[in-house]
Amino acid sequence: MISIAEANYQSDYRIKLKFNTGEEGIVDLFDIIERYAIAAPLKNITEFKNFYLDDWPTLAWSCGFDVSPETLYERATGNKLAWLE
Repeated sequence: MISIAEANYQSDYRIKLKFNTGEEGIVDLFDIIERYAIAAPLKNITEFKNFYLDDWPTLAWSCGFDVSPETLYERATGNKLAWLE
């Protein structure tokens, strides 16, 4: 199971992630935030920066928005998870 081991804000809507596999990468979440109404508060960059790792662990925000660790892994590493294909 993929999970986030570490997350660090970079700039704009980009976050550097380290996964439990040891792999790392940077994700740009601008398009996801634009797509979902629940993420509207995150258009304010100050709110976006206030992410935390939840119980999965994956990225989450106090507005109730989160992104699956599998989605983040694929975006950050460019690797597809075999069990999702």
